[in-house]
Order: sequence, then structure tokens, then C-alpha cells
Amino acid sequence: MIRGLYSSGWSMIANGRKMDVIANNIANVNTNGFKKDSVVFESFSDVLVRSVNGQRSISNPQGILGTMQFSSDVGEIFTRQNQGQLNKTDKMTDFAISDNGNSFFTILAPEVSNGQEIQELYTRDGAFTINQQNYLTTGEGYLVMGQNGPIQLADNEFIVNEEGMIIQGENVVDTLLIRCFEDASTLRKIGTNTLAETEQSQEQQFNGKVLQGFLEQSNVNVISEMVDMITVLRAYEANQKILQIQDDALGKAVNEVGMIR
Repeated sequence: MIRGLYSSGWSMIANGRKMDVIANNIANVNTNGFKKDSVVFESFSDVLVRSVNGQRSISNPQGILGTMQFSSDVGEIFTRQNQGQLNKTDKMTDFAISDNGNSFFTILAPEVSNGQEIQELYTRDGAFTINQQNYLTTGEGYLVMGQNGPIQLADNEFIVNEEGMIIQGENVVDTLLIRCFEDASTLRKIGTNTLAETEQSQEQQFNGKVLQGFLEQSNVNVISEMVDMITVLRAYEANQKILQIQDDALGKAVNEVGMIR
């Protein structure tokens, strides 16, 4: 019975964490380039059960009764990097990357993570602006990186071709620094809709296209997330009721069955 309490309790905790992830996905359904997170459950490791005062034998000198599992828990929060829908905006400073979802714009944003200063961050949100110094920046003010460093324009009129080359008049100002990774799932989320590379991240050649006047939408499917939310809520409520039933039964066993008459 105590094992049942643990199982139901841990299941409620796990479903609560999944609900938080789903809520965050829904909250970012209109965030440009946002990638949805999915929860992967895994079972607890087997717990070895031993007999404390039971009989031991030659074949079982430690009095091992067997193993059991309490419940499942959140093993991983996996980010799905598939490309979202590309919407045409016709705005000169809006950009989107058309590929398999493994390529990112590079931005310069000093951040401190685990005591280390990170200079390069990556994003699929191409809703850029031009600041007062004519630098191309993100909506948060982070500098957008080109192959020669932060991109500074001579004026506000420019075009960008599919290779990411920034052209003003007859001059090539710079080329957008696009980082492409073999496996985008090795990146970790940090900051506002940005990613940072890890030791497992491996770069590869960029084979996609840069589209000016387009923005990539979130890859969150609202209907699917709402269905998942209802499913998680029902699972949480079921475990809650089971826990209450077991608690009532345990109370009766202690207060009524165990009474000495």
C-alpha cells in the first residue's frame, strides 16, 4: 500500500512537470521560430527489496526478495527542431531560414551560464531591426553576426540573397553568419528563444536558403497541445483519486483493523 502511495505521488509530480512544458508551448505559439518541447517519461530504476528479519539460505544468503519499480518520472525534455511555417511579411528586416531545422542565425549576446561567458547564441527568430548606429539587431537588441563580425549597414536600404549575402547598391556588405549543426537536439535553450551549443554539437555545411521578407512561425500545434493538456489533466486526476483511496484504506487499517478489542 505504501508503494502505491509512492507510485501515485510520483506520477502526479511527473504529470505536473509535463503540464508546465505544455503550457510553455502554448504560451509561445505566436513566438517567431519557437521550437516546442516534448516530455519523455522513463521508469525509475529497479529498487532491490531485501528481507530485514526474514530467513536466509545458502542459495540466497542476503535475503533478497526481488525488485520493484515505484513509478515513472520525467527522463528528458526533448526539443523538436522541425521547421515551422514560413509566413511572408515583405518587411526588409525580416528573415527566415528554409531548411530541415538544423540551421540558425548567429547573434552576439554575452551571457553567463555555469560561470562561463557565452558570446555566440543561435536563433531561428529572424525578426530583426536596425538600431541607431545602423547595426542589424534582434528585437531584444542583440547584434546579428555576419562572417566579418556584427553587421553594420551604410543606410536602411539593402537586399539579402538566398546565400545570406547582404547587398547595398553594388557592394556586398557582409554575409549572414548561419551555423548549421548535424544534430540540433544537442543544442540547449538559454535566454529568450535562443540556443547555445554544447560539447556534443557538431557543425556541418549550410545547404538551406535565406529568405528576406519572411518569418518562421512556431512549430507548436495548438490543437495537439490542447489534447495533450487534457490527457495529462485526466492522468493527474486519476492518480490523485487513487492516492486518496489508498490513504483512506491505510487509515482504516491503522485506526480500525489494528484496534485491540
